[in-house]
Amino acid sequence: MPAAPVNLVSVNTVPERAKKVIGQVIDSVKERYTIVHAGNSETIEGVRPLLLSIQPPPGILFAASMWTPEEQEQIQQIARDTIPGIKTHGIPTGLQVKEGPEGVVRYLTAQIDDIMS
Repeated sequence: MPAAPVNLVSVNTVPERAKKVIGQVIDSVKERYTIVHAGNSETIEGVRPLLLSIQPPPGILFAASMWTPEEQEQIQQIARDTIPGIKTHGIPTGLQVKEGPEGVVRYLTAQIDDIMS
């Protein structure tokens, strides 16, 4: 039986795509984890206010592949500074362009155990 639900936040300039991709990942791991896509920020500046607005506080943040590695690090640092102990993950830059949404779903599904542990 999956543990208590974990709120997940995405940082993606295309919220509809974030919702779809994260939804597919959540569905594919629902036997092991209960994850709720609690929100998306379309900007780096919006990350902190979004994190602070969600209760219970998010346990996971995904930075989408459209951000550069430097931007992903900045996004993840904001998350760690705002919510100590949050798990963060940057999706490799360009993965969405290279492999499409299915590639991102496959990537995140393969990574989820490491991210959650």
